[in-house]
Amino acid sequence: MSAQAGSEAGSSKTSLVGTEYEVEVGPVAHGGHCIARNDEGRVLFVRHTLPGERVVARVTEGESDSRFLRADAVEVLSPSKDRVEAPCPFAGPGKCGGCDWQHAKPGAQRRMKGEVIAEQLQRLAGLTPEDVGWDGTVEPAPGDKLPAGVVPPWRTRVTYAIDAEGRAGLRKHRSHEVQPIDHCLIAATEVSELGVEHRDWPGVDTVEAIAAMGSADRQVVLTPKPGERLPIVELDRPVSVLRIHERDGSVHRVHGRPFVRERVSERTYRVGGGGFWQVHPKAPEVLTEAVMTALMPKKGDMALDLYCGVGLFTAPLAERVGDQGAVLGIESSKRAAEDARHNLGDLHRVRIEHGKVERVLPRTGITEADLIVLDPPRAGAGRETVRQLAALGPRRLAYVACDPAALARDLAYFKEEGYAVKWLRAFDLFPMTHHVECVAALVPARGDA
Repeated sequence: MSAQAGSEAGSSKTSLVGTEYEVEVGPVAHGGHCIARNDEGRVLFVRHTLPGERVVARVTEGESDSRFLRADAVEVLSPSKDRVEAPCPFAGPGKCGGCDWQHAKPGAQRRMKGEVIAEQLQRLAGLTPEDVGWDGTVEPAPGDKLPAGVVPPWRTRVTYAIDAEGRAGLRKHRSHEVQPIDHCLIAATEVSELGVEHRDWPGVDTVEAIAAMGSADRQVVLTPKPGERLPIVELDRPVSVLRIHERDGSVHRVHGRPFVRERVSERTYRVGGGGFWQVHPKAPEVLTEAVMTALMPKKGDMALDLYCGVGLFTAPLAERVGDQGAVLGIESSKRAAEDARHNLGDLHRVRIEHGKVERVLPRTGITEADLIVLDPPRAGAGRETVRQLAALGPRRLAYVACDPAALARDLAYFKEEGYAVKWLRAFDLFPMTHHVECVAALVPARGDA
């Protein structure tokens, strides 16, 4: 036997999936789970539990030489005072992976999200809540402060996975396996009224159901299985139908409008092709208010709206800087950039550029800006983009983040470039899940803008 073969033979791994450990549960961690250790000191990331509980954790991922194991709490031996019976029958070990905190009281969910934000800020940016002007609270959206056991129906866009038998459901945690459902508790009422869960979907891989909050527009976006024809779509409410092309992922209209209309502060926004829009009905207004407070725009300001989507923040910025000011929006999605130009056509001091921020911004010739708002994708903006933005010398920046780890990394980069966090707010715009939205206001560290 060769030395290499001997080495490979000696490094054989043993799967620990299905192994059960009785553990004391520690703090919450980013990602919808809590940290525990077995008797050997091995770290377990355990779902369906709460800090302080004693549970039986069954391993769902991991091998004998893994740095950590993933597990589900399959038996609760000592429950937390924050535990409630999960209202959703599809929540729990081995079931739907969409909601992380159905078993926690709403106040506990927000507290845990705050703990995660604080931990990520400290670990990745060396910042405390005091450093960023944050009192540690995560604010519920208006109308979402409900008693334990009551689930707000907030999700205006739901992507249903279709199983081999044509049944609609949601994917299990970290899996392509489908959990068939007959009702999603967090789906907005207008989505549930379509009746997607009560139809068969032969030949379809996914169905995204969209309910606009600013109009009566309803839309489904179908992704067919390879080589399959689309079924005739007959739902309980009138809908437009779009199709994702299997070859290149492009979106094609089957019938009805190729867009939905959303409305915020007396302005209508066209959102086409199943494009991005905040999924909580209150999010556009909540985030716009926070962003404008962070930026404090003045007449005549030059502003940048980066990752601008269809123009949610661009419009109020343009209205505030007036005819003497100007706003440049940059968006990587071609369809969203086209929608933004349509939505903002009456604002003559607005320009929308299509492309990646880090590539387009240097080509614009802009050497300075008064204000910048950035709402990057989940991965964050990154060091190079932060460096580009800081070089423009903005008076104030507003950073909108849907991932606290990416936010913390980028805040550390801004700190290196001489910018400090004036204040931070956190919003629970994704109840029952581990996701949380933050808005940070940044200013030059040597000045108090």
